[in-house]
Amino acid sequence: MASITSRQTGREDWLRPVASATGAPAYTGVIQRDEQAAEDARAMVALALAVWHLEQLAEDATLVVSELMSNAVRHGRGAVVRVTVTRTTSSRVRIAVTDRSRTLPQLQESDLLAEGGRGLRLVNALSSDWGVIRYGWGKRVWSEVSE
Repeated sequence: MASITSRQTGREDWLRPVASATGAPAYTGVIQRDEQAAEDARAMVALALAVWHLEQLAEDATLVVSELMSNAVRHGRGAVVRVTVTRTTSSRVRIAVTDRSRTLPQLQESDLLAEGGRGLRLVNALSSDWGVIRYGWGKRVWSEVSE
């Protein structure tokens, strides 16, 4: 089975397949909430897609997870963020980023000259669906990417 090495621990087991609540195959990983987080999340999603032979989703899925992770790093709390990628059908994956901030993301109108503020618009454009699950201690932002 393919694996990637955690830059924090040097271990290859930080990303692992899990049994999801729905019985769908999934990978989950805990990623340090820092400037390297988006790159780590992209590597995790790309690996899962390769294992499932869904490389055709890689461009959109890695861009989506980059935006979700960037928001978690910028607005989240705590040292780590959990990333999960689940194959929900033979041609669709759900990417989720869970952080400890209870502040919900908002789709905004953004100034074309602004340096930021377009991430969720990009997620919305690339996703077949997306949303937020609230927890008492934080939230999970998810996106579904399909062919």
